[in-house]
Order: sequence, then structure tokens, then C-alpha cells
Amino acid sequence: MPLSGELRNNGVVKNGNERRDAPTAATAAGEAVPSPVPADEQSGTRHRVVRSIRDHGPSTAAELAGRLGLTQAAVRRHLDALAADGLVEPGEKRLRGSRGRGRPAKAFALTDCGRDAFDQAYDELAVEALGWIERAAGGGEQGAAAVLAFARARAAEQAERYRPLLEDAAPGEQVAALAEALSAQGYAAAAHAVKAPAGEQLCQHHCPVAHAAARYPQLCDAETEVFSVLLGSHVQRLATIAHGADVCTTFVPGVAAPGGADGAATASAPKTTATARIAGRNPA
Repeated sequence: MPLSGELRNNGVVKNGNERRDAPTAATAAGEAVPSPVPADEQSGTRHRVVRSIRDHGPSTAAELAGRLGLTQAAVRRHLDALAADGLVEPGEKRLRGSRGRGRPAKAFALTDCGRDAFDQAYDELAVEALGWIERAAGGGEQGAAAVLAFARARAAEQAERYRPLLEDAAPGEQVAALAEALSAQGYAAAAHAVKAPAGEQLCQHHCPVAHAAARYPQLCDAETEVFSVLLGSHVQRLATIAHGADVCTTFVPGVAAPGGADGAATASAPKTTATARIAGRNPA
């Protein structure tokens, strides 16, 4: 897989050395043809394309061109190459609201291989560690309970890192603050308001432990519990990357202030236990 070595280095994005693809070079006949781009620059640009899809979800060539400062023709060339390598795949663009006339735009999403190219090597270690915990506890229900206990302890530690941002957030901005905290941890998250039913959707476009969560859904369950605790509201997990969706989506209806009058667990005292109240379990 040509890009995997580059993509695994998440701290390297060649924005500084990136130049806009030169659109044309005159031929002797006066016709315009694409200018050649060095192989290393092509790799850097494709790295940016894949990262942009990871951070923003399935994207059209036009959306990628706008975000990356490239021409749509250049983006399409890179998308074709990435699709040939099995890193992205095209699909119909999902629109919010009614669709206009004409053929729907084609949106490109990361494949499992595309996600693997980032940091899933650590995910393999997580699966092995969780398997050891499960076996050490005796397997079966006892093993599953041990994994859940670990997942909840891990989620509680994450909540400690997220809480300061939520406490400093303005009223009504808690979901956006949680998205910012998650993004800092590599989840490429964003908050979107929805009208029906009224509330917000917390979207995580990347999951660093997707493979482990596919094998051990307790990781998703514990994370959902913590979202409920931090936001002081019932939440419902609608979709997860671990179970084949493009984005992990959590619905937050009418976010209440932490420790609100509804009696939900407060953000100052995260109770990542079975008593944490959530409106829906993770999709199987």
C-alpha cells in the first residue's frame, strides 16, 4: 500500500512544502496538458486528501478542492489513484435536507484499508491486551465484565481531560466543546445542529481504536456513558465506525447544563458505571 508509511506518521502533513498543482504546460502544438508533479509531492498531496476525508467525512472532489486549495481536476486524479490503491471508495453524497435536481455528487469515503493506514497498529495491541484481560477473568460473562470495567476506567480518565473544556464552554456550546476535546485526541470530531428531532449530533470521523471496538463493543458503551455524564443529558449512539459506518454519530437531545434539574449524573462527578443513563446502546 503506497501511502501507508506516510499516513502512519500522523504528525507529518506537508503543507509547508505543498505547492498548488500547476494547471497546464504548453505543448509544441499549443495544446494545454497537465504539468508533471514529482512523485514525493504527489504522495504529500494524496496524504492531505486522505487526511481531509478522515477529518471531515465522505467528501466530493469539489469539497476537497476547496479545503485543500487544489483544482477539482487535480483532486480527481489523486482520488482515482487512492481508489486504485484501495484507500478510498466512491459513494452517493448524503445530503442534509431535500436534494436538488441533477445527478447526486459522488463522495469519497475511507475504506478499512484507508483507516488502517493511520494508526491502527496500536489497535492490534489493544485487541491483544483486551483479549488477555478477558481470558484472565475467566472468559464468558466474567471476561466481558472485566473488559467493560477496563473500558469504563479508560473512559473516566478521558473524561478528566475533556471536562475543563466543557466547564469553560458558553451555555449551549458543550457539544462543540466536547467535539474539540475529542479532536485533540485524534477523533476528528464535529458538532452539528439538527431540527427533527431537535438537538445536536456529535460526529467522530475517525476512531483510533476501531478494530478493538469492533471486537469489544464495551469500548463504545463506556464512551457513550461518559458523553451522557459530561453533557448532563441522555444521548443515543446512532452509528459507529466499528460497525461499518463512515462516522461515529451520537445524538444529543436538548443538552442540559451539567448537573441539571433532571437529575442526570453531573460532569463534576463522572459515574462511568452501569447506572450511567443513556438513551440508546451502541448499534450492533
